[in-house]
Order: sequence, then C-alpha cells, then structure tokens
Amino acid sequence: MAGISQHTSREELRELQSKRLRDTVEHAHENVPFYRERLDEAGVSPADIDGVDDIETVPFTTKADFRDEYPDGLFAVGDDDVLRIHASSGTTGKPKIVAYTEDDLDLWNAVMARSMDAAGIGPADTVQNAYGYGLFTGGLGFHGGAEELGATVVPTSSGNTQRQVELARDLESDAIACTPSYALYFAETADEMGVDPRDLSISTVLYGAEPCTEPMREEIEDRLDATGIENYGLSELIGPGVAAECREAQDGMHIWEDHFYPEVIDPQTGEALPEGEEGELVLTSLTKEAVPVLRYRTGDLTTLTSDECECGRTMVRMDSVTGRADDLLIVRGVNLYPSQIEDVVLEFDPIAPQYRIDLYREGTLDRLELTIELVDGFDGETAALREAVLDRLENTLSFRPDALDLVEYGTIERTEVGKVKRVYDHR
Repeated sequence: MAGISQHTSREELRELQSKRLRDTVEHAHENVPFYRERLDEAGVSPADIDGVDDIETVPFTTKADFRDEYPDGLFAVGDDDVLRIHASSGTTGKPKIVAYTEDDLDLWNAVMARSMDAAGIGPADTVQNAYGYGLFTGGLGFHGGAEELGATVVPTSSGNTQRQVELARDLESDAIACTPSYALYFAETADEMGVDPRDLSISTVLYGAEPCTEPMREEIEDRLDATGIENYGLSELIGPGVAAECREAQDGMHIWEDHFYPEVIDPQTGEALPEGEEGELVLTSLTKEAVPVLRYRTGDLTTLTSDECECGRTMVRMDSVTGRADDLLIVRGVNLYPSQIEDVVLEFDPIAPQYRIDLYREGTLDRLELTIELVDGFDGETAALREAVLDRLENTLSFRPDALDLVEYGTIERTEVGKVKRVYDHR
C-alpha cells in the first residue's frame, strides 16, 4: 500500500491516518477473533471510529497478548496468504511470531528504503549488512530496503568480524548496518588487525536494535570517521523501518506516520501525554495485512515532536529511546533507568561507552556496584576521575553508588556481535 510524500501537510497526513485507522480496526475486528473480543468487551464497534481522534477508545495490545496468542492467534489472513514468518528472540518466554503477506513485504521494503534514503544512501552505494539474518527482522529488513533503493548489498550477517573488516576494506563499502555495540566492536577488531577503521570507505553507520546515547554515537562516528544514523523498529509492527533519522538534522527519528500511528502515554496510568512529555511509545499499524496491531505498548520510553525539521520532512520525530518502562530499577526507593547512569559516565572523555551494573541486597539494603571501562590506551590517574564520576552520579541519582571499578578497555565481556549485558540484578 503506497505512502504519501514525506513533506506532505500535517492536515493531509491526518486525513489519511484517519481513513487507514478505520480500515485497520475493521480489518482486525472482522478477521482476528482476539481483537473482535477485545473491541466488543470495550464496547467499541469499527463504525465508532471516525478517525484518529477516537483512537483512545481502542484497547491496548501488549507483549503478553502476542505470547498468549502464540503462534498465530493474531493473524488476520490464512496460511495461503502468508509469504514469510519472523519472530522475536523469545529470551523471556515464547517468541512473538509475526507474519507477512506479499503486500506487507512490499510495504517493509518501501519503508526501509525510505529510512535509508533519509540516511543519504543511494543506488550507487554499497551497504554491508551486519545484522543477523533469520527469524530476527534486522537482516532481511535492511537487505530488502537496500535492494529497493537499488544499492549493492553485501549480506555479511553478524559475527566473523575479521572477515567483515576485510570485506569492508576490499569492497570499499560505503555503509555498514549493525547494532551500535557492533560498530564499536568492528572498529576494535580493525585496530587489532592493523587496519585504521577511519581509513575505510564507510561513511555511514546505520545503527539500531539497541539503545544508543549521544556520547556513544559520537564514539562510533569518531572511531569510524562516519555519520551515525539511528533507526527504530520492532518485529511486532514490521521490523526496522518504523522510524529513522535524517542525515540533515540527526535530531530525532521520523516516524513513517502514514503506516504507523504513534502515541505517548503515561506507563503507569495509560493516559495520553501531551507532545514533548516523555512516556511509553504506543504504535498502531495502519496498513499491515497479515498481523494488524492496535495500540501496541512498546515499553520504550521517548518523546514526540512535530516541530519543523531542517530536512523539510513533516512526519513527527521520536527521540532516542531513553529506557524501557519494564527496565525500571528501584534502588533504595529511588526509581532509575540504566540509561541515566550511561548518560552520566559518558560525560567524561576518559571513559568508554561500556559499563556494567551489579545490584545486590544485604539484609534490607540495596547495594549498587558499577564497572566502567576506560578509553583504549588510557594511562592517566584514576583516583580523581573515580571521585568525579561518583560525585556526578550521586547528584543525578540522589544516592552514591557503593562501588565503582574503572577497568581497562576491553575488560567487560562482549558477545561475538559486540553486545554487553548492562544489568545484573542479584537481589
């Protein structure tokens, strides 16, 4: 299903959203027993939906709903119309299964091509795709978008990082698509191989699939001498391709609102929040066939703005995800998100963007210990730095961490794709 111009007026966009919302609610009610029951219980008929002003009458969909309806209870089409199946990792239980019709796959390619075009990628570029292929949506999502653009795709998938570096050098790849952690791991590996990552042809890093603070983006851009462009998506909606930064501004990710309607709510009350206030992102698919999704609670905390962007695109922008509603840590009665700690420690130039939080309980008291890596090659004194970091954390968190260990670069364990597990709650 076609979209509209990314520069269309907000009024025209809202008219299209209203029509597509009506169609989506009707499609879900008629073809998904789960939604028919939920809407009927809420006393909402498809005929009651005049437009997006009525969206708050529609019940939420949650991760638990996807798991409860496993494997295909949320499908709106029969097996004959399903061309592909993807799934989440299922690390906290059953995976969330999603399906795609031919039109869904065309839509996915189109929104991914739009995202990559916003990043400045074009037909003449070679994109090295280091996202994992398979049930995870990242690999095939970026692959399809690059091919839709007419760009050359190098489907390296994740891992085998020395080979990744060699291919980037030998094929003169213009862009690499990967997680932010892997971008840094890629740069580390290149250095270990005697290849200066800044000498590679990579000018764009298309990153996503995990949180990335502004200091971490700056580290990526500095290590690779490239522009980092953030992407957002989730398999329940389509995969990557829900939102992306523009190269012109790098100031929030444009949500492709002609296909995904965004809201921000108070994660505790479920009430809608005004533009600019941080809350939980809720998304409704407007054009999906196989698995229409109504008011999906993503768990991701962000803000929305419709202020004019210097790129001229009129679609609303979401800020980088600052944390997850279900990642809230309560330590000594204080609510905190790991991203708050990350924001603080990365204010300090001698500190690398890798850290670990360990939480313990001694009797009735919580104990928070931090392990933070220093930048590669750091040879200064750590005592004063350690005290400065602790003071800054105490000011931000309203309590002082019990221990802070500053360690050499590379000390914290990484996976093959460069990820670091941030939080270990031993309580």
